Amino acid sequence: MSNRPSLAKRVLTWFDQHGRKDLPWQQAIDPYRVWVSEIMLQQTQVRTVIPYFQRFMATFPTVVDLADAPVDEVLHLWTGLGYYARARNLHKAARQVCSQYDGVFPDSVAALNTLPGIGRSTAGAIISIAFGQRAAILDGNVKRVLARYHAVAGWPGQTAVHRALWELAEQHTPGHRVADYSQAMMDLGATLCTRSRPRCDDCPLARDCAARADGSQADFPGRKPRKVLPVRNTVFLILQDEAGTVLLQRRPPTGIWGGLWCFPEIKATTGVDEWCLDHFGQAPRDPQPETIFRHTFSHYHLDIQPLRARLAGNPQAVMAADDQLWYNVAQPAQVGLAAPVARLLATL
Repeated sequence: MSNRPSLAKRVLTWFDQHGRKDLPWQQAIDPYRVWVSEIMLQQTQVRTVIPYFQRFMATFPTVVDLADAPVDEVLHLWTGLGYYARARNLHKAARQVCSQYDGVFPDSVAALNTLPGIGRSTAGAIISIAFGQRAAILDGNVKRVLARYHAVAGWPGQTAVHRALWELAEQHTPGHRVADYSQAMMDLGATLCTRSRPRCDDCPLARDCAARADGSQADFPGRKPRKVLPVRNTVFLILQDEAGTVLLQRRPPTGIWGGLWCFPEIKATTGVDEWCLDHFGQAPRDPQPETIFRHTFSHYHLDIQPLRARLAGNPQAVMAADDQLWYNVAQPAQVGLAAPVARLLATL
């Protein structure tokens, strides 16, 4: 039997000496702050998240503040962070915590798993970091550490691989200092056991890491099978009145950019006259197509053709539906905007 200290002990010793302890969500720890940070950190790097987290906490310091806020305000603060379903689920979950648990987060993985947008790993992070109870986590960083350390072959999105990694995560999670251990494992993956150019010489697990032993770090975890993304096309109609105010429409609550405000979309630039006649009873003035640009989602590319046009008179009097907004660029409304929409509005 090996006398080498356990993985948890080595990781904790490393964390005590080298781990990050000054990140905003590591201060004044409570379930709400841990939850918001974990959701923001999904698919997003720490340096990107920090200013968003700080603004979010300043605006919604408690789960009650978040639950009471209009979803547009939540989406507005999320603009640019991407994966907007996270923000919508955050808002729904906050309301559920307030309605079902009187504003107090439940202290079990099973109960947290019933909240929108919270999966097993996020629930484990909240339970271990905020409540100090033993619960395993398996975010992207931890998957990478465990897959390399144990040479777990295959893409973690496959059921068998995912299950194997969870078994290892449960096996290694200690019964003490669980809050520090969870943060240490995430930190190890984020700072040393990185996707490319891992700093193995500084890693506390290097001596018996199976991937490092044969120089196969780049093979773990296995990559998702590549597929060619299809390309779709749309036209963003940037329609302004004589004062320069821009028409926006709220997208449906589900699907891409769900609940965000976007420009009206038409299938082709040739359809602009018909669209404006249908909606405003007049053709637009001198429509001007602009350079096409690409926005990529996880499952397809979207090639966007901006088309600027103006309307005469007072078109605001024609449209007054709840899902329409005349947006004043000089005094912008506090609403959630899709990233390419925010990009185009900044050019007006």
